[in-house]
Amino acid sequence: MLTDRLIRYADLIPCRNAFVDSRTPGSDAKENFTLIGPGVSENPNQHVHIPEAHGFNIGGARQPPGCLNSQHSHETAEVFIVHKGRWRMIFGVNADEGDVVMEEGDTISIPTHMYRGFENIGTETGFLFAVLGRDNPGKVTWAPRVFELAQQYGLVLLEGGRLVDTTVGESVPANAVLQQPPGPEQIAALATPPADRLQGCVIKAGDLRANPHSPLAREGVEELPIIGPASTGDGFEPGPLIGWWPHGFNLRALRLESGASVPSHVRDEEEVIFVHRGVLQITTPEGEVILGPGDTFTTPKGLARSFRASSSNGVAAYVVRGGDAPAAPRFL
Repeated sequence: MLTDRLIRYADLIPCRNAFVDSRTPGSDAKENFTLIGPGVSENPNQHVHIPEAHGFNIGGARQPPGCLNSQHSHETAEVFIVHKGRWRMIFGVNADEGDVVMEEGDTISIPTHMYRGFENIGTETGFLFAVLGRDNPGKVTWAPRVFELAQQYGLVLLEGGRLVDTTVGESVPANAVLQQPPGPEQIAALATPPADRLQGCVIKAGDLRANPHSPLAREGVEELPIIGPASTGDGFEPGPLIGWWPHGFNLRALRLESGASVPSHVRDEEEVIFVHRGVLQITTPEGEVILGPGDTFTTPKGLARSFRASSSNGVAAYVVRGGDAPAAPRFL
């Protein structure tokens, strides 16, 4: 059923102790979400909304003002789109090697194998839509300071990435091996790239440019590239964000004026749509889905779909498509 592939923002199920830093003061109010795929949560009780493998993972982070996600490193691509709030991305094992401020609609793709954290610096609860590379994005590597604080507040991370929360009555299994903090050599291998390289990892919403050659482009409809590792079969050149690490997916913005539509077509790749603004109507032979702000929908491969902006302020959505080089859609 199509409803099984729809995740309403209002129905998101958070995990409040997904990671080893979730009891640390300043980080204890964050909510982690796994929308599609297993994600990187260290808590086996993390709710997964849609487990189906896509070749990438979709997640989210919701944090109140002042809430911090501690310094950590990922083994695969980590991409954030700011849906709500104002955020500061912080670099370096000790959070002192640069930062970037992001507003609603901005996108960042953070390189693999470097320390990063992020803080909600706005005045309201913020939400980040996240895309992680590969079906199995691996485990998180935390900064040494995170382990020190976790121990003080009753959290223990086992080797392999499983979290034990002693504050809720869990106990460390007999003969369990504890995850050790990274040593000097590992920290050196996760060094922050130069600032000029990191500048090429961020794109502001206002700097996106529509591709007039997109098969979806028509009156009142724009498709705007964000992450494109390679030239694609549907008329997009690499960029503007490419990166020197693999992504395994394309990310684009889709903008429709009120009443504008895209006729029925079929895709051969996974396609996940996240609505940032407005109301998007998706029509398929199996029924219709109406998406509002913050909603996520994954369309079955090979199923025909058409789009229409049914809100007076139009639609701004973000689309994740599987693979480095998506093929052209087939219009029906």
